[in-house]
Amino acid sequence: MTEKEKQQAGELYNGNDPELVSERVAAKKLCAEYNSAQYNDYQKKERLLDRLLALRGENTWIEANFFCDYGYNIIIGDNFYSNHNCVILDCAEVVFGNNVFIGPNCGFYTAGHPIDAGQRNKGLEYAKPIKVGDDVWIGGNVCVMPGVTIGSNTVIGGGSVVVSDIPSDSVAVGNPCRVIRKITDKDRK
Repeated sequence: MTEKEKQQAGELYNGNDPELVSERVAAKKLCAEYNSAQYNDYQKKERLLDRLLALRGENTWIEANFFCDYGYNIIIGDNFYSNHNCVILDCAEVVFGNNVFIGPNCGFYTAGHPIDAGQRNKGLEYAKPIKVGDDVWIGGNVCVMPGVTIGSNTVIGGGSVVVSDIPSDSVAVGNPCRVIRKITDKDRK
């Protein structure tokens, strides 16, 4: 089994594998080109996103600066907006539903490292997918950790660290992020 196959299977893998390093370099180059493109050169930015991401829906806008590891593990639905300084460590799949809005300085980290120092020092790591449902608003400075699913119609408060799944129709905040209440009909007015 190759290191990439181990990575995609959620097993420990060597992140310094030449194939993975080469793919990260290619993605970093596209991110650099995206970040340096003129702000209103919409066609160029769309072409770069099409080359970088696995799939994106209509009305996708990602403010510079944007960084990812591979790009080919990122799937974005329709009506997606990410503010400045979004980081997606997409060693595993990261899926965003429709109508997702992300505040500035947010990170989505599928990559994790073993607790055992010996394994870490060998360059071993693992990756767990992240899923974000439809109609989600993520406040600024939020970190979403490996293996997390955020349900649809959810608000994640600014500064939160999301370490476990958040159910649909929730407002959740904190470190660690916890549901503080359900979204009700009163919120829809």
